[in-house]
Amino acid sequence: QVQLVESGGGLVQVGGSLRLSCAASGRTFSAYGLGWFRQAPGKEREFVAAISWSASTYYADSVKGRFTISRDNANESVFLQMNSLKPEDTGVYYCAARPWGRTSASLGDYNSWGQGTQVTVSS
Repeated sequence: QVQLVESGGGLVQVGGSLRLSCAASGRTFSAYGLGWFRQAPGKEREFVAAISWSASTYYADSVKGRFTISRDNANESVFLQMNSLKPEDTGVYYCAARPWGRTSASLGDYNSWGQGTQVTVSS
């Protein structure tokens, strides 16, 4: 497993942007698949974006074209650039890692999770 710490959340107006960061510590970070998930109040945690060890990406339909996931293996970090934010993007955003390297939208495929960072989009 790896240890993950998210940062960069906050309050933003509709149409604004935020960049989330996730710092990882652990062995063989470059071999991990990474993902971002979010959870709104009263709802289940849902998939947002994923990036494989080879930097291929996969997005939920609800964020496609607005969010961009990227990784920096040298600094053991993963990022989520969020543009054109909407009120329905509000929630706690979690970074996750899986040791098999490929992209996945399934929560159960990830075995390491951060503590989450709050994103609030006000209208």
